[in-house]
Amino acid sequence: MQEYIDFAMRHEILVLVWIGLATALIASAVKAKLSPVKQADNQSAVALINKQDALVVDVRTQDEFARGHIAGSHHIPLAQIEQGNTTEIDKHKEKPVIVVCETGARADTAATKLVKAGFQQVYLLRGGLTQWRASNLPVTKKR
Repeated sequence: MQEYIDFAMRHEILVLVWIGLATALIASAVKAKLSPVKQADNQSAVALINKQDALVVDVRTQDEFARGHIAGSHHIPLAQIEQGNTTEIDKHKEKPVIVVCETGARADTAATKLVKAGFQQVYLLRGGLTQWRASNLPVTKKR
């Protein structure tokens, strides 16, 4: 035990960095566990779409959406969701909703807003469309 104390005293910065990283990792895991927004990997998202008629909401910009999106997805930019304008999908509050952006960051914000707006089954596509494309899953440019 004494050798651990000696190590910590000689390498204070290293120990502080390690403690900081461990704390961040634990906090992230706890936040994910407690969040009402669930994570869906590509396989889970496909199952939700095919078996539970999940609604896909793409929160990217119009230009990003036009370059390719998941077939059947509804394009509602993040700014519109942040303003509370979800009338296009309000009738689907009981259905699973998969929120998508390029990497997942904007979708996370939008998903939280949708939960606050009363949507009951909100999923975040893990890795966003970047991961979707990397898995060779289909995208379309058709509206």
